[in-house]
Amino acid sequence: MPSDEDDWVIADSAWWGRWFDRCAVRLRRGRPVGTGPLPPSSVPRGAPVRHVEGTLLPGLRDAHVHSGLVDLRAVRAGGIAQVDDLGSVPALIAELLAADDPKLPQIRAVGAFLTAPGGYPSDRSWAPPGSFREVRSVADAESAVGEQHRFGVRAIKVVLHPDAGPTLPARVLEAIVSTAHDIGLPVIAHAEGDNTVRDAYEAGVDGLAHTPWTERIDDRLLTDVAQRMSWISTLDIHGYGADAVELRTAIDNLRRFFHLGGTIYYGTDLGNGPLPMGVNPREIAALQTAGLAPEDVLTAMTDLDAAIPPCWVPSGLDRPSSRFAASLRTARVLDPAPTS
Repeated sequence: MPSDEDDWVIADSAWWGRWFDRCAVRLRRGRPVGTGPLPPSSVPRGAPVRHVEGTLLPGLRDAHVHSGLVDLRAVRAGGIAQVDDLGSVPALIAELLAADDPKLPQIRAVGAFLTAPGGYPSDRSWAPPGSFREVRSVADAESAVGEQHRFGVRAIKVVLHPDAGPTLPARVLEAIVSTAHDIGLPVIAHAEGDNTVRDAYEAGVDGLAHTPWTERIDDRLLTDVAQRMSWISTLDIHGYGADAVELRTAIDNLRRFFHLGGTIYYGTDLGNGPLPMGVNPREIAALQTAGLAPEDVLTAMTDLDAAIPPCWVPSGLDRPSSRFAASLRTARVLDPAPTS
């Protein structure tokens, strides 16, 4: 187990909301404390110090993962310090959290998909019982949100996917959103199909689990959406590195959303197809194609206020856009200092 005593990491360089040359970061039980990087001369005499070559980063996060469908140890080994589970059996997440395994990324979860009776993903082989919760009425909406809240979720996820089966009626969706908001939980929507982004926006949903890819979002609607909703990128699920119409549509929507000031979170939908475990350079490259500079990508992948282990790029992070994605693929989570 790591020591309770603070230790310091001195790195050749860092990105922490902006670029730093050689600097020091204070850690407590492996997590950053304080205001961020400081000059190496700030390290108190006699304090435990580790030196790392390369570039230090805040902990990298994948904002769309399905923990029951992937090897989370491999995800952490691939440079991801935190995952947002966007749909799994709540008991599975509780078991992973109780294990307190240092080889796993930190996990935040939404609990089960809230969907209409017979709606997506209830008929999918990858969705075991318990990973979705069918919501049958306005009164049941309040019960469903309460159940997820008792599991300690950080958000509620709803499904709007009319092409795959029944979808939540507007009044039930609105009841889910209002109940979640009353207890301080945001709502994230899987919105797939024509007009589902509009439906999510009009119901008060706070974020989308995917960049929309089934339709080009109208400019007027997109302007409104960008002011209030966040999007999780998940671009690489369209083609897995090959060109695809869905990928082009998603990138066009994301480029315009970003230009309008919309908030973007890096997420890959891990568990959905042949995606790399850990940092995905194809997802990063697609974000760059949508107009994000390296600094914007890092902002989408990190939360400077989150108490999660930092990451580092051993050979240094290439700032030029052409080499940025490949160099970030080598990022690793910085393990806590061992007990001295």
